[in-house]
Amino acid sequence: MSTRIVADTLIPGRGDPVDGGTVILAFGEITYSGPTAGAPLQADDEELVEVAAVMPGLWDCHAHFVGLPMTNLEAMATADIVAASARAVDDAQQCINAGVTSVREVGGIGIRLAQAIAEGRVTGPNIYGAGRILSTTGGHGDIHGLPLDFVHEITCNHTFSILCDGVPEVLKAVRTNLRMNARLIKICASGGVMSEIDHPVHQQFSDEEMRAIVEEAARAERVVAAHCHGKPGIMAAIRAGCHTIEHGSFLDEEAADAMVAAGTMFVPTRFVLESLLGQAELLPRYAYEKGLMIAGAHEQAMKIAIAKGVRIAAGCDIFVSGQMYGSNSKEIVHLINAGMTDLEAIEAMTATAPETLGPQAPISGQLVEGYDADVIALDTNPLDDRSVWGDPERVTHVWKAGVEQK
Repeated sequence: MSTRIVADTLIPGRGDPVDGGTVILAFGEITYSGPTAGAPLQADDEELVEVAAVMPGLWDCHAHFVGLPMTNLEAMATADIVAASARAVDDAQQCINAGVTSVREVGGIGIRLAQAIAEGRVTGPNIYGAGRILSTTGGHGDIHGLPLDFVHEITCNHTFSILCDGVPEVLKAVRTNLRMNARLIKICASGGVMSEIDHPVHQQFSDEEMRAIVEEAARAERVVAAHCHGKPGIMAAIRAGCHTIEHGSFLDEEAADAMVAAGTMFVPTRFVLESLLGQAELLPRYAYEKGLMIAGAHEQAMKIAIAKGVRIAAGCDIFVSGQMYGSNSKEIVHLINAGMTDLEAIEAMTATAPETLGPQAPISGQLVEGYDADVIALDTNPLDDRSVWGDPERVTHVWKAGVEQK
């Protein structure tokens, strides 16, 4: 059975909107997308759905399913994995109800959750997981307030990070993730905000280690996503051939030019900074202070990247259960505020987003014949009313592989 979606406005993901558009879904693919006047005749068994606006399913290109109930990464050390998984299941449901049909998960239990979703046992988006984040000892993926031996033990039992130093160890870490069918590799190329001791500006993995990671991932047709705040880590990641820069807080014009020349993509994740700085009383003091330190530079980095023409995909860096999931599309507003047009920001969360996976990218993110039938409908035209972004109640329908989810 096929589904015919007739909309007042059709937003294709890339290109101009269509007034009076139709999308037809059959066998998990889009079989027609365009003006209603040019659509094929309706079949007898075809379901008809009339909506205000139709567009591709949204992508969150930087998310974590970790089932963490608070804004403190140390809590993962003592978290019960069953309870964390239960929370993650609910988080996944919140995402798809909000129109997020695909998630590029850059560290967490999503790589395992994806299997349960694919089996139809739980409802959630398509998840393209990185598995465990590669971090240096003492780096952003370490838990600095705990004994190192204990951290090694818990990182073996939890799907969050692998501490690895030197070329042999980073190669083994890449292969360990590939053994789990990781769809990309995530590294910490600089310090971070939620980790206690490391400085966000400092480069962590050496150039040699990063090159080894990228080359090993490439042999399996995987790309590398590099967590970077500081410019030293950004430049090293570009030199090593990392496919995406995540966060990029201290990106400047030189770095932006280098990214354009190398074809490196940018996933800025303004969502998480805005969210965390609004809850100072819940954050560890060090995390709040680091967030304040990078916030202004990060805002400027986004504007520089947009002005320079860096390819940008939308990601939120959501990681706290019950607080962030379901509001993912708010990142579109942050991109608009940084200088994108409405259509460019939508493209960053739809058509451009799959490209962050390199060779692992599915045929997704656009309302184009032959593309995956991941489609959503909204209660109004978002080009006229930006208030829809970040509000899951404004998403009226969600189809994943042509099957209605909401």
